[in-house]
Amino acid sequence: MTNTSTENPNSRSPAEKTFDKVFISITLGFAILIAVILIAIALTVASGALPAIGEYGISFFVKSAWNPVEGREEFGALPVIYGTIVSSIIALIIAIPLGLGTAIFLSENFIPIQIRTILVFLVELLAAIPSVVYGLWGIFVLIPLIKPVGTWLHNNLGFIPIFGTEPAGPGMLPAGIILAIMILPIITAISRDSLASLPPDLRQASLGLGASRWGTIFRVLIPAAFSGIVGGIMLGLGRAMGETMAATMIIGNSNRVNLSILDPANTIASLLANQFAEASGIQISALMYAGLILMFLTLIVNILADYIVNQVKAKYN
Repeated sequence: MTNTSTENPNSRSPAEKTFDKVFISITLGFAILIAVILIAIALTVASGALPAIGEYGISFFVKSAWNPVEGREEFGALPVIYGTIVSSIIALIIAIPLGLGTAIFLSENFIPIQIRTILVFLVELLAAIPSVVYGLWGIFVLIPLIKPVGTWLHNNLGFIPIFGTEPAGPGMLPAGIILAIMILPIITAISRDSLASLPPDLRQASLGLGASRWGTIFRVLIPAAFSGIVGGIMLGLGRAMGETMAATMIIGNSNRVNLSILDPANTIASLLANQFAEASGIQISALMYAGLILMFLTLIVNILADYIVNQVKAKYN
């Protein structure tokens, strides 16, 4: 006999109803507070950027010069916008397959639970390492390690523009690799939690219908956890776009648009870190303008992620 009884909302006690109302009010208040803080930050940055917006307008997006010398102030954000986007793309290209693969490995029963617990702890420990330590490791270990690889890429694939120059040491490629390592625990942890939180019946039903283990993972579990996986990727992308110290130490801080990922470059966050403390006059406003662009890029990324998630949900619902 099947039990079809459900809980009647009217049977809840007055104390439970009061608790529900208080909880909803508190969470709504926190949500509004977060929105107010976000708007306040955006308005503060925008107000600081107004002089540069009035002075340079849209041309700020396409100019490459950055000359803060008094009397010759000329500012353009094209190199740092390019560096921010390209370094983040490199980081995602490396981190997404590694992070998702690690999440699958740690959420399924491939290895004993004791070993999985240790590995989960080690992956999450990566997120606790300060960015300056990543930067130092990148300078003394990563750059010497990948320089021969960059030389080989240039010698053998130099006809491709992204490998068109000799590796100079600090540059876009090592910065992208460091950013990938830094966002890897974020993508892995959130993707693993999304996969592990799926109902066990989902796996059992797929296997019961004759699907293989990998077919279940790629055709059932990953689509079901897609929104959480994309959320982890977007958080990682936000970390990559806004990373300051490690990127500043490794990317080379060159305000030029270089197609080659073996050349030094710059990011918006690195530009702000290097110049804001000593900036004055219109330069401060130009840096605020660059910071506003970074916020705008982050907003676009989140809107795009929300669109992708909705499209996938529509496909599988």
